[in-house]
Amino acid sequence: MTHGRTRRVLVLNHFALPRSQGGGTRHVELFGRLSGWSHLIVAGNRNNNTQQKFESTSPDFVTVPVPSYASNGVGRMLNWATYAVAALSVGFRRPRPDVVYASSPHLLTPLAGWVLAKVRRAPLVLEVRDLWPRSMVELGYLAEGSRLHRVLVGLERFLYRSADRIVAVAAGWERHFASFGVPAEKVILITNGAEPDDFTPKLARDKARAQLGVDGFVAVYAGAHGPANGLDLILDSAKQLTDCTFLLVGDGLDKARLVARAREERIGNVRFLDAVPKEKLADVFAGCDAGLHTLAQAELFKEAMSPNKLYDYMAARLPVITNVGGELEQRLIAAGCAVHGSPPSGESSLPSLVAAIRNLADRSVDERATMGAHGRDYVEEHASRTVMAARLEQLLDDVVRK
Repeated sequence: MTHGRTRRVLVLNHFALPRSQGGGTRHVELFGRLSGWSHLIVAGNRNNNTQQKFESTSPDFVTVPVPSYASNGVGRMLNWATYAVAALSVGFRRPRPDVVYASSPHLLTPLAGWVLAKVRRAPLVLEVRDLWPRSMVELGYLAEGSRLHRVLVGLERFLYRSADRIVAVAAGWERHFASFGVPAEKVILITNGAEPDDFTPKLARDKARAQLGVDGFVAVYAGAHGPANGLDLILDSAKQLTDCTFLLVGDGLDKARLVARAREERIGNVRFLDAVPKEKLADVFAGCDAGLHTLAQAELFKEAMSPNKLYDYMAARLPVITNVGGELEQRLIAAGCAVHGSPPSGESSLPSLVAAIRNLADRSVDERATMGAHGRDYVEEHASRTVMAARLEQLLDDVVRK
């Protein structure tokens, strides 16, 4: 390997977004912090939550055209396939990378990464952000043992074994990788996270609340509005907690239905806001009192979880609640920045979520501020983008020295 030049990493992430968009900016923030590497991120040109087209002017971030879709059907699969083919084209036209870094959840992106790595004679790093297709089975989108399921599991096995390294975004997936014969030393943990400095608001709390038009206790959910996100639970909670206000910030396949439900059932204490770029999200959070994280109930989520939105709330000094449970929830409770919001095994999430929100709403502003400070401290120590970028750079350096 030539050491007289900056090394190049080609990043394939269908759903990557620049910071000007509301959504997944993980790779822009991680790769932008590398000191010994240049990077090129290849993404689809539609925001996966809104399906709206966007453009990037950064030389480090290029988009390829992909079709829109409105449901989990043929249109979505066409969107995936179109991206994979277009990303291959970009990878073949650009200078040879020293590493190809391909990110799931859908497996066509890492498959395209494998082709590029083979043809361009570069190591392949596979990033697993979702245990796909297992998550589709648990959420009811795919029948276990079906022909399609068997094909996808076979592809998953092939990609795991072909990759030079695997990046996992959540602790707890070790047994899953081991079941495919992947040795533990091949997997490195680079969790999701947030950079605390990105969540320093420009507005004081009273001005932020005036701008939002809210008062009293305000709980916020900021993220995708999709079937897997369990947002009906927040609407159900709002019906029981009429003295609290709930902000739902973002977009996705389920948003129109959720808005219609709130209107039809006259749930007046729920407010829907459009997706907000990260540089403006801090001012939204400044007017809120707690951050909510909900998911549809699935055992997979209890095994391992690393949601960006939780770290965003914590970086913004908000106490947090999740309905998922598992090891991460216990760590955050122990750190003093969360209250218990997950249900006992096999029971509905709603009573526990309502009780957790009530718990925080009944606390004083000072108590919640103390919890928020603990959350920010946790992110700085364990989940900042700076910490994770250093781990990523070490991984890239190691893989080219093999």
